Amino acid sequence: METPKTLQQALIYFSDPDRCFDYAVRLRWPDGKVVCPRCDSESNYFIKTRKLWLCRGCNKQFTLKVGTIFEDSPLGLDKWMAAFWMLCNCKNGISSMEIHRALGVTQKSAWFMLHRLRLALKSKTLSKLGGINDEVEVDEAFIGGSPKNMHRARQIRYFRSGGTGGTAGEAIVQGMLDRKRRQIKASVVPDTKRQTLQDEVFKNVYSGSTVYTDSAIAYDKLYRVYEHKAINHAIRYVQGRIHTNGLENFWSLLKRSIKGTYVSVEPFHLENYVTEQVFRYNNRATKDNPLNDSDRFVYAMSQIGGKRITYSELTGKDQSPRHETTGTGTAEPF
Repeated sequence: METPKTLQQALIYFSDPDRCFDYAVRLRWPDGKVVCPRCDSESNYFIKTRKLWLCRGCNKQFTLKVGTIFEDSPLGLDKWMAAFWMLCNCKNGISSMEIHRALGVTQKSAWFMLHRLRLALKSKTLSKLGGINDEVEVDEAFIGGSPKNMHRARQIRYFRSGGTGGTAGEAIVQGMLDRKRRQIKASVVPDTKRQTLQDEVFKNVYSGSTVYTDSAIAYDKLYRVYEHKAINHAIRYVQGRIHTNGLENFWSLLKRSIKGTYVSVEPFHLENYVTEQVFRYNNRATKDNPLNDSDRFVYAMSQIGGKRITYSELTGKDQSPRHETTGTGTAEPF
């Protein structure tokens, strides 16, 4: 059977456990050399009846899932593959409740699955943006609810904590779009101070690039490193090539997925949802790069190795400092 190109074909293809296993093995070890995830030894033998390998280097057993986002999961690869396919290709994302109903797993398991899959979508290979004569758009968006809509008790806690955040206490996401490559970088930032925003630009954009921003005072020193041009949105949104409309397109996709699909997201999980939307945007079909659903899925599957997050880390039960924050929303229901 040919490799799947649509969701219907994917569900049929991955319903066969043996075919699903062979497909995942080819994606994890494309050169055909199975490597032990513990000691990196290529000396091993396959136990077909149990679908695992015994490493001759460390003398330990390992399965396809060890050393990946699937590790220690009792769910079959057929469910993982279907969930991954939908997450990669549903333009506005897919909620844990939809996964729960479609695949027959609990909502709690579906929520955990999706966060593990988002970890796989995070790519470390994207280099700096821009370059000499290249154009980069820089802008920020505010995600979250207004304090006026909070419960009275939560309003009090929020303002007593100092009310940190962007406009009306919302979380802040900064984005940078390379117009030539049509690639974007986006991340959650703590505030909109000059040092915070400009340091992110210096870290992610090559010097000598042409940088377009709005008229925010935080970007007023970029001219020292870049050819900086700003557009005043109080007057107009476009002046020749000076605009940030490419990023506005991305913001609309991000906000539509959060408000329409996920409804409400805790700030300490927001980075994961941004990563998800960045992956889909950077791997969308264009005239120069006509990707399809299968291409996105294969690329995402190639990134599953060496990444793992436990449920306690994800929920803050490991006392992770990143969870010590005042939220402006609520996470998807457990």
